[in-house]
Amino acid sequence: MHRLARAFAVFALLAGPAAAFESGLKLLATGAESRGWEAVGRLDLGRGSFCTGTLIAPDLVLTAAHCLYDHRSGQMIPAQQIEFRAGWRNGRAVAYRGARRAMAHPSYLYQGPDRFDRVAWDLALVQLDAPIRLPQVQPFALDRAPGEGDQVGVVSYAHDRAEAPALQSICEVLKREAGVVLMNCAADFGSSGAPVFAMREGEPRIVSIVSAKAELRQEPVSLGALVDGVSDLEEAMARRDTAPATQETRTSGAKFVRP
Repeated sequence: MHRLARAFAVFALLAGPAAAFESGLKLLATGAESRGWEAVGRLDLGRGSFCTGTLIAPDLVLTAAHCLYDHRSGQMIPAQQIEFRAGWRNGRAVAYRGARRAMAHPSYLYQGPDRFDRVAWDLALVQLDAPIRLPQVQPFALDRAPGEGDQVGVVSYAHDRAEAPALQSICEVLKREAGVVLMNCAADFGSSGAPVFAMREGEPRIVSIVSAKAELRQEPVSLGALVDGVSDLEEAMARRDTAPATQETRTSGAKFVRP
């Protein structure tokens, strides 16, 4: 991207749909600050754990595949224990939905909370038990992968800000390789599945999701799965609409650590 064009893109990102991506971390503690980001929500996963998820369709939430697994047992969390809280802020959500089914990417293999050889496939979809159709909750579109040196922004929850999302700093893609991006974006426990946005055609679009946090030369960095694989996941979900698979749960009746 030409330097001048990039400057305008960064300005657009700073303007944001409702609040600014600023240097550092900005907590979206009020309705005015969170306006435009309500499709990002907290994905509660039973036993007090949670990840970040984002609506990409009225009834589909995109998150990280490892979020769907109980790290103690290695088994998928039952769909009936999953709840999406859109725009969760200060004890209230814009909308609450249970999960009808959830599926990890067909190429993803859960091997414990500290294994990172499947980051490129660390993608999952949660199909809600009812679509969210509210004017203030607009699903985000997906877009092409960012390149090295591109600037992005992240909206996430985390263990120390579980009651409101935060706009993370404008950060940079340090490296992209084989479906994975290394970024200097902040991430922490609870940030897994958080959407990584780039400004495309004047609006924020999801280009990656946070998979793990790490350290590089004693500086915090994060790993993201590119969203290119989401189409494969959507196709797999459609093919398995009537037949549960090992990577699916339904309502039936650096020292690396996962954020």
